[in-house]
Amino acid sequence: MNRTTLSLIAGTAALAAVTGFATLNQPDAATADTAQAAAELPVERTSLLCPSPSTSDLADTSYTSFTPVTKGTDADGTAELVAATAESAAATTGKATGKATDKATDKKKATKPVVTPKAPGTPAVGETSGGETPALLGTAEGKFAPGWTVQETTEVTAGSGRGLQGVTCTAPDTEFWFPGVSTVADRTDYVHLTNPDDSAAVADIELYGKDGALQTTVGEGITIPAHSSEPILLSTLTGEKQEDLTVHVNVRSGRVGAAVQALDEKLGGDWLAASTDPAGTQVVPGIPKDATAVRLIAYAPGDADADLKVQLASPSGLITPAGHETLHVKAGMTASVDLGDVTRGEAGSLVLTPTDRSVPVVAAVRVLRGKGDRQESAFITATAPVGTRASAAGNSAKGSTLSLTAPKGTAKVKVTASAGSGGGTAASQTYTVKAGTTQEVELPVPAGLKGTYALTVEPLTDTPVYASRTLTATTEGVPGFTIQTLPDDRGTVAVPEADEDVAVLQQ
Repeated sequence: MNRTTLSLIAGTAALAAVTGFATLNQPDAATADTAQAAAELPVERTSLLCPSPSTSDLADTSYTSFTPVTKGTDADGTAELVAATAESAAATTGKATGKATDKATDKKKATKPVVTPKAPGTPAVGETSGGETPALLGTAEGKFAPGWTVQETTEVTAGSGRGLQGVTCTAPDTEFWFPGVSTVADRTDYVHLTNPDDSAAVADIELYGKDGALQTTVGEGITIPAHSSEPILLSTLTGEKQEDLTVHVNVRSGRVGAAVQALDEKLGGDWLAASTDPAGTQVVPGIPKDATAVRLIAYAPGDADADLKVQLASPSGLITPAGHETLHVKAGMTASVDLGDVTRGEAGSLVLTPTDRSVPVVAAVRVLRGKGDRQESAFITATAPVGTRASAAGNSAKGSTLSLTAPKGTAKVKVTASAGSGGGTAASQTYTVKAGTTQEVELPVPAGLKGTYALTVEPLTDTPVYASRTLTATTEGVPGFTIQTLPDDRGTVAVPEADEDVAVLQQ
């Protein structure tokens, strides 16, 4: 085998490990016996994007970075979050002249990272306040990359969206679905698009309501400059006022991170994360036991209608909400239904399955807590299973809850509470989640905890497990809360091992 061939094989394996994912073609019969089984290796680089948290002067925001300890990583590594605007300014200034590039480089180097983790296994925190905090661009390499997660949590004491708002900073991608947005008078919903790359990204934003696609004025060909973030107010894209809409973000050039900030004049607000990929069965985990109202929103992106069986995975098993046994979702349209206080004092998860043929859908719920003028809202989107491992950062000794759901069979799950950001010793506990149930677990708390800690969830059985974490903080009688789901952290990637094959020289 010549040197070029060997370099190509080595380069392919290295690229798969660095990017964090790999698409591999099935080897043909002639070469199948020359390649060994794929090895699961830690990813070597991870990118995360955090949207600008608030425009309110009354906003206080905390960022918590955490990387679980992963075997097989290098001894070295770095992770940091820097302001997107600072990166953008540096990149723009540097285009002028060589001298300007030097100034831009100095400016970029002088920009203080919001969070700089010191070691895997221990959270790192940072704080900002006011309404001018920019979006953040995050990069982790080496030992900090596998499973890296960043939690952005904002408390707003008054005004539109008052309450607790939280979001898990997202990896860049090219397509996102957001069922549950709105353009009614009391709502102010923004789609935040953040571009981490060196060239501009171009995206289309499509809106789908109860009657299908809405006509939009400037939703196509939206440009997001390099190293910057753009908040797009949904009400500027259409004149139609609808309570329940689905947003589709399609990136035609480049890649972005995307999240929706949904602010209500009366019912608080929160971040709406993207739903998992369209599928015939969807799970929405972790509806709080004290939820006073739950609204289900679903959308069918294909050409066929979807008929869904609606079930609640309660602590005692799967039950069907009276009067809401099924939901019909027309192709290309958004459907919604009020489920009321469906949990009835017990934590639960919605399980949506096809009544007949399987038709892909996306789904989310809007949850209310509290009563009267002291209500607060949050969103939970359908999510993928935990998979191998998932983590949630930003937990405190009080006000943190973890929900685990196993719709298809009994599962065992290990939950680890990390050391605290200011000190403490990690603690672990194993739980059994019975088939078809949701369990709100009593969390292990690190001994001698100081600061905040992270939760890491690891299923010990092959049964699919879904999880979500709830943070609560009551301010002036308003039960503030925010909920984040825990899909697989994609901390490892399958990398094929290749042997030299001299047969390629005998052609």
